[in-house]
Amino acid sequence: MKAPSRREEFLVDTAWLAAHLTDPAIRIVDIRGVIRPPDAPKPWYLERRDRYAEAHLPGAVFIGWLTDIVEPDAPVKMTVASPERFTALMGRLGIGDQHLVIVYDDDGNHIAARLWWILNYYGHPAVRLLDGGYPKWAAEGRPVTAEVPCHAPAPFTPRVQAEWRTASDEVRRAIGDARVRLVDCRGPADFRGEVGRGERKGRIPGAVNVPISTFWEGPFKTWKGETALRAIHEAAGVTPDKRVITYCNAGVSASVGLLALKLLGYPSAVNYAGSWYDWERDPHNPTEVG
Repeated sequence: MKAPSRREEFLVDTAWLAAHLTDPAIRIVDIRGVIRPPDAPKPWYLERRDRYAEAHLPGAVFIGWLTDIVEPDAPVKMTVASPERFTALMGRLGIGDQHLVIVYDDDGNHIAARLWWILNYYGHPAVRLLDGGYPKWAAEGRPVTAEVPCHAPAPFTPRVQAEWRTASDEVRRAIGDARVRLVDCRGPADFRGEVGRGERKGRIPGAVNVPISTFWEGPFKTWKGETALRAIHEAAGVTPDKRVITYCNAGVSASVGLLALKLLGYPSAVNYAGSWYDWERDPHNPTEVG
């Protein structure tokens, strides 16, 4: 049997999922939402429970990226849910240790990648993203339903994988270190400090800008191939010999950036999960603009 490619370790296509739609070993998650540009009127962030209620993939459960997988009382916005909170969510939805989780959204896996990262962080690497997401699935005329599944509760065991997450202390040490690349995954205007979502604007000093929008192609924002992804990163000086730290505003786009690095097989890459919302809280943390 042919060994899976690196891409197959992280992504599935619509044909594969259609063929495995009723497999009891699979759990499908709809995590559709909206991330508006920082110069758009608030609210910038929305969940799309309404779209899930109208139609979703058969068997899919809904997870709210702003409510279900965050710690509501944490001082930093969109802090990842505690092990206890996340375990309770998975168990309630019938997602157990034995399941392969397939996650989709409707914007190039932008939000889906956040759940991909959290599952890996909590020691559940059996997770794949649906390339092209709901738009591609629907455009191909594949089945959808309004029926909400009722999976039996399942035991989920969190096993924190510390190497998937870093904090501001490592980021501070990385500034000026030639062995490390800080990668800002936001758009160029955010990177330059012309717009922003936080109390402060700008970037972490020394960071390079690799916007996640450059990773996708076509009408359904499917992922580009390895050659293109590698060229994008190497043009910014992000090479496999470096320790790479991705960040954005809340660790969501940073999860997409980390996924791209995993697709490329970079050996040392990590998500600064608190990202800009965490960085700006400390007035001693330096910033750059321009």
